[in-house]
Amino acid sequence: MGAAMRRIHVGNALSAFGLGFTVPYLYVYVAQVRGLGSVTAGLVLAVFAVAALIVLPFAGRAIVRRGPLPVLLVALVTAALGAMSLGLSASAGTVLLSAAALGAGQAVMQPALATMIVDCSTTETRSRAFATQFFLQNLGLGVGGLIGGHLVDTTSASSFTLLFAIEAAMFLVLVAVMATVRSPRAPRIEQAPGQTGGGSWKQLLGNRAMVQLCVLGFVLFFACYGQFESGLSAYGVEAAGISTSALGTALAANTLVIVVAQFAVLKFVERRKRSRVIASVGLIWAVAWAVAGYAGLGHGSQTMATAAFISTYALFGLGEAMLSPTLAPLVADLAPTGLAGQYNSAFALVKQLALAIGPAVGGPLGASLHAPYVVAFLLFSLGITVLAVRLGRQLTDVQNQPSLARSRVVTQGGAPADAVVVAEA
Repeated sequence: MGAAMRRIHVGNALSAFGLGFTVPYLYVYVAQVRGLGSVTAGLVLAVFAVAALIVLPFAGRAIVRRGPLPVLLVALVTAALGAMSLGLSASAGTVLLSAAALGAGQAVMQPALATMIVDCSTTETRSRAFATQFFLQNLGLGVGGLIGGHLVDTTSASSFTLLFAIEAAMFLVLVAVMATVRSPRAPRIEQAPGQTGGGSWKQLLGNRAMVQLCVLGFVLFFACYGQFESGLSAYGVEAAGISTSALGTALAANTLVIVVAQFAVLKFVERRKRSRVIASVGLIWAVAWAVAGYAGLGHGSQTMATAAFISTYALFGLGEAMLSPTLAPLVADLAPTGLAGQYNSAFALVKQLALAIGPAVGGPLGASLHAPYVVAFLLFSLGITVLAVRLGRQLTDVQNQPSLARSRVVTQGGAPADAVVVAEA
């Protein structure tokens, strides 16, 4: 790991640490502490998604033409201003504008950092680099949320102002850290005369493998991440009688599994076909939904229901640990030279769309239609397996299994590797 990659990983950890301070408490802050009501609080959460959907198509083009670092620095400053303004806002209008700035900056960070990881890694090291990124993001979110929970006081607006100030400071520290990164010079695509920005999007949409990966990504994020804090938690409370403390334990179990299993899983994933790894995740998540069904629809004790519900989140964490070294590197390997930023932004756009639709669909289902909710998302998980198998047919051997690129060096012109070494000696 070079100096540039170390700084990028520090940046990922710092940004996640800052977000962990505020994200879990945003609804309470707007609705109760500022006294703006649940409707405004709901609009703030919606603004995050809308802002991301608006800026991501332009972010991809900017990363391709200007490079990821300048785009990242602008995003960080925007997010810092949004966070600080949000901590000082007392009216609905300023809260919504501040949330838009924070949401836009946060959304652009993802593809910019991902593109920097691509520029600073090779096909052989990319899976480990993205696994490290995911590990540090979850660790940062968990530690930030834990510390923020001890600092926050719902009777004091100043305590929330402190949280948002810390978040803004993390973004500004990240500006200083990332400004020192000297990443390898990646190819830039200059816009030809008469060519519109839609040219690269047309090229992307003509890539059948990338289109299939985006469809698969939408189902993945819709069926898992889009349910964590909406449908699944509502289902747990309403159907399984899960207490808020048990729900917190379930979320902690999810993070713990990711942190503990990430690098052990990485050794398994690196030697397998990516399509088969993703297909396996679909099966694991199908089991997770079946366990969730037992928690809410079974007739066991409350202790068994709680244990089953916590196990559901743990199984989701295992699947996430398998996906982190698989999805993002695959997006990078599908991108033509110089268009990694465009492809990363497109995939981030799909993710944000799934995260916006997932809670809207899953929340009402999980709260009221318990059996249909579990069955529907169990089928979505099996659909992930089917889509992954189909995607595998569109990938080249090396795109599907990068370790083959190393193994093919074993022979040169049909001669064993050791024979080549002897001949050179």
